[in-house]
Amino acid sequence: MSAKIVVGLDGSGAGSRAVSYAEKVARLIGNCEIILVYVIEWSPYSFQTAEENAQRHKRREEEIKTAMERVVSPAVDALKKDGVEASGEVRHGDVADLLNTIAVERGADQIIVARTSEGGIKRRIFGSSTANLVMHASVPVTVVG
Repeated sequence: MSAKIVVGLDGSGAGSRAVSYAEKVARLIGNCEIILVYVIEWSPYSFQTAEENAQRHKRREEEIKTAMERVVSPAVDALKKDGVEASGEVRHGDVADLLNTIAVERGADQIIVARTSEGGIKRRIFGSSTANLVMHASVPVTVVG
């Protein structure tokens, strides 16, 4: 049985740091699969009209395809080129909830994410995804600086 690591990607340098760290951990473990996950965040607390929500739903497949092509597939291909077993997926939803759900679904041993410097009013009101993940995850979470 191989170990599994879920890595949260966001298309930024922070996500790249998480992938690099996960690759190091996977090499230390040996028989290990890295599961790269890009979450297109959707929140029930974003105040939109019914029409805006309908438009967003129509764009969903396009957003998933774009995230897979621009962020996830290149990262998966790079890991595979380096000889690391890897897969990837894109989902819509809450970042912390989905990373944890995918870790449980796939039988992952840990989740690796990177800290970002994003701040602002949204973070002060709703908290950061990383903090929520650390507090509620079903498996250990490693936060890369």
